Amino acid sequence: MIRVLLAEDQLMVRGALATLLSLEKDMEVVAEAARGDEVVPIALQVRPDVALVDIEMPGGGGLDAAKALRERLPSCRIVILTTFGRSGYLRRAMESGAVGFLLKDAPAAQLATAIRRVMAGERVVDPELALAALSEGDNPLTSREREVLAVALDGASIADLAARLYLSEGTVRNHLSVAMQKLGARNRMEAARIAEQKGWL
Repeated sequence: MIRVLLAEDQLMVRGALATLLSLEKDMEVVAEAARGDEVVPIALQVRPDVALVDIEMPGGGGLDAAKALRERLPSCRIVILTTFGRSGYLRRAMESGAVGFLLKDAPAAQLATAIRRVMAGERVVDPELALAALSEGDNPLTSREREVLAVALDGASIADLAARLYLSEGTVRNHLSVAMQKLGARNRMEAARIAEQKGWL
């Protein structure tokens, strides 16, 4: 029996996934989590073979949960299941230790097949997304530039950004300017949106 942990914050989606997987004779959903920060404690309790983890969750999110799970329970195979087909998310997921990356709009039969394949030691990635990630190249932003852009997403002023990040206004302007140049953006909001769409924030 393949023991599965479901980490998904939307109750209806989580219920549907649990029902789908319960139809498989060789799979059992042994636990569910609704928040990113619940994943590791629950996994350490139930010791699943596979964790299906959503990216967008409260409590730290799926990518942080995947990284922590890889460190604390390396025997568990992590499959990211997301609505967001962004190549940057794919790269970050693989860096976090995931061995699978599937979109939620994929046919239901693909999910069970993917779980069996990762249990057999394979990596399973949505092929279109893998192609997009390869053609797009690496994230050109430094971690500080990503941090500044992420905070800039809500339209805060330079002074607010500086205060929130404990940086000088000049330093914030420099990071934003460099990020805009790298992304070919006309302003910081456009740069932040481009980076977010690519899954780099």
